[in-house]
Amino acid sequence: MKSIDPNDFKVVQKISLKNIPTLLDIKADDDEKEEKLDKVQAKLSDLQDVMYSHNKYSVLICLQGMDTSGKDSLIREVFKEFNPRGVVVHSFKTPNSTELEHDYLWRHYIALPEKGKFAIFNRTHYENVLVTRVHPEFILSENLPGINSVEDIKPKFWKNRIEQINNFEKHIAANGTIVMKFFLHLSKEEQRQRLLRRLEEGKHNWKFSPGDLKEREHWEEYQKYYQQAINKTSTDHAPWYIVPADDKEMARYIVAKIIWEEMQKYTDIKEPELDDEIKANFELYKKELEK
Repeated sequence: MKSIDPNDFKVVQKISLKNIPTLLDIKADDDEKEEKLDKVQAKLSDLQDVMYSHNKYSVLICLQGMDTSGKDSLIREVFKEFNPRGVVVHSFKTPNSTELEHDYLWRHYIALPEKGKFAIFNRTHYENVLVTRVHPEFILSENLPGINSVEDIKPKFWKNRIEQINNFEKHIAANGTIVMKFFLHLSKEEQRQRLLRRLEEGKHNWKFSPGDLKEREHWEEYQKYYQQAINKTSTDHAPWYIVPADDKEMARYIVAKIIWEEMQKYTDIKEPELDDEIKANFELYKKELEK
């Protein structure tokens, strides 16, 4: 099995999505991929325990991708060994009435992870420069000054939003949040097959929505805006990783391995040492407990 190097997936220069493969062959069968994932799962779980006691960093994992790209199952499989108290998942759907009474980043701010914990954003603040670009009429529900119709939404509006998102990520990174963003890169044909399975397999029927087909009609637009957003927001403090997603098992392993490898850079994350006086009295404490 070929080794996984995070740098092979990290966006460090302008990319073209159409030139990036959606399937990666690393010469491994599903059993081998599952075995590799199991090992990384265990190491990540141990790391989170140490992070909790260290209590200086938090980790934000952002997952974006087209419908059926495998975000839900990836979260389930990659983080299933975590202590439930150490990881929180947020799925951002259409903003509700309360969220619309605040700026578009508010609901993401209040969902940020506490120190020592992981948070996974299943769909993220990037929906505000993706879905809203394909459907700019959604912006009108934000009730913004000077925006009374779609015609009022000029190119500078989107440029400003990208800048605001960059500033948001720069701010949280400077305050101890480690940010990693993953785009699950799915082919249109693989999406078609997965949608068909939702219709054909009874246990997956509930996942199907006619809206999935309507959004599929905007495939090229979404690819265009994903590419623009990724190119303008992949930074040293909040990098994007483009993960081939046609093979779900492979995508899960790649994401888990990248998270593990990137976290190894934070060599200061260690369990705090007990005070020397406390350690010197271990035997005394043991005797008290043994009475």
